[in-house]
Amino acid sequence: MVGIGMNFAAQGEPDADIEGTLVHASEVGMEEHDLRVLSVLATWFGVHHAHVNADRLVRLVKAHDSARVRAWWSALATWQARDRRFARLVAGHRGAALDLLPVGTAFQLGRRGEDERFRGSALRVPRGTLRDRADDVLSPEELVRLHAGYRNRVLMGPSWRADVWTALEKAPDVSVSEIARRVSCSFATAWEAAQDFKLLHRTQRTASPSA
Repeated sequence: MVGIGMNFAAQGEPDADIEGTLVHASEVGMEEHDLRVLSVLATWFGVHHAHVNADRLVRLVKAHDSARVRAWWSALATWQARDRRFARLVAGHRGAALDLLPVGTAFQLGRRGEDERFRGSALRVPRGTLRDRADDVLSPEELVRLHAGYRNRVLMGPSWRADVWTALEKAPDVSVSEIARRVSCSFATAWEAAQDFKLLHRTQRTASPSA
């Protein structure tokens, strides 16, 4: 989690997998009732959702066997409804909204009201349960400097192509099929990005110093 810009007191993994880490954090928060992790995760998503690979996140969430995890992402997608890329996550939860807290949600809602971010979503969250502090996460400017994958998504958009490019920068001699496996994209997508990557680097190697 530290590796993608969440400010916890731990050593971060450089260039950690963004969507895999997000889903892992939601599992820790929802299944282990870790409100601190959920607080930071919600803040992170509010700040950085534009640079999330939505297709990959949707795929990971849909495959998750926890109804509470799927409800969490349904709720976040409802909150960020203006980003239509996440609309498919809303349908990940069916039926009545779940309580975030294991006990006392109704009492706290009556006392403090509802967290505006989750109003009308798959989760009932009392106001003040999940803090929202900008200092809990790195800013986009900070994360661009630290995370190569995030930086490539800023340059190219939050796409499979950007992720393939990042994988090739780390291992330019790896086969296209292996890159596709690592990124979890189609071979065709990886092949097209790899051809452009090789073309660019051939051009850079042959460019004259005066140019």
